[in-house]
Amino acid sequence: MGFALGMPGALIPAPASAQGVGVSATLAQANQALQAGEADKSLGLLNSLPQGGRDLAEARNLACRVHYALGDWNQAADECEEAVQLEAGNSVYHDWLGRALGAKADRASFLTAYSLGKRVRVEFETAAQLDPRNREALSDVGEFYEEAPGIVGGGIDKAEQVAAQLERLDGARAHELLAEIAEHRKDYGTAEREWKAAIARAPHQAPYWASLAGFYRRRGQWEEMESAIHSSVSAEERDKRSPVALYDGAGLLIETHRDPVLAAKMLEDYLASQFKTEEGPAFEAHLRLARLKEQLGDEAGAHRELAAALALAHNYKPALDERL
Repeated sequence: MGFALGMPGALIPAPASAQGVGVSATLAQANQALQAGEADKSLGLLNSLPQGGRDLAEARNLACRVHYALGDWNQAADECEEAVQLEAGNSVYHDWLGRALGAKADRASFLTAYSLGKRVRVEFETAAQLDPRNREALSDVGEFYEEAPGIVGGGIDKAEQVAAQLERLDGARAHELLAEIAEHRKDYGTAEREWKAAIARAPHQAPYWASLAGFYRRRGQWEEMESAIHSSVSAEERDKRSPVALYDGAGLLIETHRDPVLAAKMLEDYLASQFKTEEGPAFEAHLRLARLKEQLGDEAGAHRELAAALALAHNYKPALDERL
C-alpha cells in the first residue's frame, strides 16, 4: 500500500473492489468516481495501480483532475505535468495542464502569473494543434486569447479566428466564444444575442441557459438572470443529461443571495442525478447545500450535508474549515 497519487499527508488505501481488477477497468472506475464527486475513492483506485507501464500517463491525468476539482492547483499542475511528460502527443493532457496552470496563475503574484500565463498559452495551443477537432481545447485556447493581455499572447483577433474554427465543429461553442468576445468589447447587445444563438444551436441547452444567466449576473440584470435560471431548470427537466446546469444556476442564486429554497432544490436534484460531472463536484454541491440548509434553519440537514461532503473528499479544505 502506498500513498494516493498527489495526496500529501493522506494515506488512502485502494478500495477492495480495485483488487484483482485490470488496469483499464480500474482507470474507468477511477474516472467514474471522479465524475460522481467521489474524490477519495478515485484517488484510492489510482493508488492501487502499478507505478509504471503505458497507462501511468492516464492515471496522472486523472489524479490531476481530482486535485483540480479539490482546488489543489499546485498538485494538479504537478500531476498534469507528469502526464504530459509521459505522453507528450496527447491533446487532452496538454489541455488539462493548461487549465491547472491557469488556475495557479489566477491566484499568483503578478510576476508569477506573467510567467505562468505564457505557459498556459503554450499548453492550450499545443492541445489544439495536436487535435484540431478537440472542442474543449479549442474553446480553452479561444477563451485564453479573449481574456489574456497581449503581453502573454492574448488577442481578440486570435479569439475570433478560433471561433471560426469552432463553427465548423460545434456551433453552440462558437457562439459562446463570440458572446465572450462581444462582452469583452462591452458590446452587450451582441453578447446577449450570441448567448441566445448558442442556446438555439445546443443539443443540450440547459448549460447554455445557465451561462446566459451568468452574463445577466455580471450585468446586474437580476430579473433576467432568474428567468434564465428557470429556463435552465426547464431545459434540464427535458434532458436529464445536463444536470450541471442545476449546479451552476444554484451557484448564481447563492452568489446573489436570491431564492435559497430554489437553490437548495436545484442542488438536491443535481446530487440525485446519475449524470453528475467533475465540472460540478458533488462534494462542493453538498457543502453549498449545507450552507443553504443552515440559512433555512435546518441545522440537522446542514450537518448531514457537510458530513456527506467530507465522506466524498475527507481532505477538502473548504469543508474542513466550515463552521456550522
